[in-house]
Amino acid sequence: MPDPTESPTPPPAAKLSETRSGRRLTPLRRTLYALAVPVAMALVRFWWLTCRVVKVTGSEHLDAALAGGPAVIVYWHQHQLFCVRHLLRQRHPGLKLAFAMSPSVDGEIPAMLARWVGARPLRGSSTYEGARALRDYYVALREGYSTAITTDGPKGPRYKMKPGAILLAQMSGRPMVSMSFHASRAWKFRAWDRFILPWPFARISVAVGKPWQVPKGLDAAALLEWQERMERDLLEVYETARAALDT
Repeated sequence: MPDPTESPTPPPAAKLSETRSGRRLTPLRRTLYALAVPVAMALVRFWWLTCRVVKVTGSEHLDAALAGGPAVIVYWHQHQLFCVRHLLRQRHPGLKLAFAMSPSVDGEIPAMLARWVGARPLRGSSTYEGARALRDYYVALREGYSTAITTDGPKGPRYKMKPGAILLAQMSGRPMVSMSFHASRAWKFRAWDRFILPWPFARISVAVGKPWQVPKGLDAAALLEWQERMERDLLEVYETARAALDT
């Protein structure tokens, strides 16, 4: 694996200008993307504004994790919409967010959206460039950015935690924190992650789990145990969010 202390280098030109399907980031496409981003952001903010967050459980856990610096924040791919919204609304001093985006043309709009809300896009694919993505996350943590990771993404399987976030927490010494949300009414898309889009005016409950400190020197068996532990933790945090909304 590349030395994680090295500064990230820009993706090769082919990565920035062409997708695996052959699409290229032409000047026309870049212009269209620039026009599309404000529309996309308006739609996201519409959902954020029309859905009412009525309960946040475990906010003290996030405060504790961020007390000494940045944190490794994890949530399921299907829950990212309101987990991101909650993180962006935090007023914790020094909280800066970094998100992984595909380095190809496919990731250009998400990267523009991240910049729009003041976050840092990390242009490395965990599917095709796992070592690079891990290194870029590590460098971002060293520079004071909390990394928000869809830990079963980008292609699943759903609810199966990949080891990257655990390795990142181990290397950096920063705490790992689980997040989830539950909506009173929502659509579930038929994609692999069953992405959750709350209905407008739905009630939302957000839950944050306790910080986890990952020890150094994990062997393969211990790493697998941590993956299973964090899968249970993420599911328990979701149940906390669901129960809070039902009471």
